[in-house]
Amino acid sequence: MSRTVNPVVPLLVALVMTLCINPLQAATSDALDAALAGAQRSDDHRARDAFRHPKETLLFFGLEPTMHVVEMLPGAEGWYSEILAPVLRDHGLLIAVTPPADSAVDYLRDQFTKFKAKLGAAPSVYDKVKLRFLTKDKIDLGAPESADMVVTFRATHNWIRGGQLDRVYKAIFEVLKPGGILGIEQHRAPSGSDPAVEAEHGYVPEAYLIQYLESVGFKLEAKSEINANPRDTKDYPKGVWTLPPTYVLGDVDRAKYAAIGESDRMTLKFRKPN
Repeated sequence: MSRTVNPVVPLLVALVMTLCINPLQAATSDALDAALAGAQRSDDHRARDAFRHPKETLLFFGLEPTMHVVEMLPGAEGWYSEILAPVLRDHGLLIAVTPPADSAVDYLRDQFTKFKAKLGAAPSVYDKVKLRFLTKDKIDLGAPESADMVVTFRATHNWIRGGQLDRVYKAIFEVLKPGGILGIEQHRAPSGSDPAVEAEHGYVPEAYLIQYLESVGFKLEAKSEINANPRDTKDYPKGVWTLPPTYVLGDVDRAKYAAIGESDRMTLKFRKPN
């Protein structure tokens, strides 16, 4: 006599087994939940969780609370810093790589000032964050083979536009320990498109980026559609900045772009070989 199995049961069993087998991932999950609910986050930043999927993204990368993590260009708002910092504060280390205070470019200097003010406004969260700097001529990510993980969110197009792609990713390769992880989230261009052209619109072709990083020495370990958005047609008047949260066109067709949501993004996990 056959029995009907409740389809929920296998899922619950799998979940329990995963938590038992991967206690570090369970600890990371709990730490991320606490960070995401923390008072250091504004309502506006919380609202973007539905588009940016920070918990799922960081778990996919393999984040652990004991890691030394380098975050590339957190921006003025430090959207991911406010999640990473509390997770890593007690047992790991967050190194934020920003433009310097004396940058010759007003926009970059302003980014540093605002990010530094953010860190100072919540010392109980950010007091152990270390700053390092990236300029056109110099990249300081720390000592060679000192980082367990490097993460970069929506920045690769800027390095293509600025002619810094080789310098930045070779520096990242150098700072990672053997076996270290590179996690990338990046606006995704149409397949087969020209990287130089698409970078001006904020997008990068996925196959191109994978091939490039493997030529540097990284090995692609996994890719995810966590941050995919099939509604993104990638053909806007002002590039990806037409979409939320930037809305560079202001009120022009705002409802249309709000309905699309944030960009279609690749989410890639690479590893530096042992």
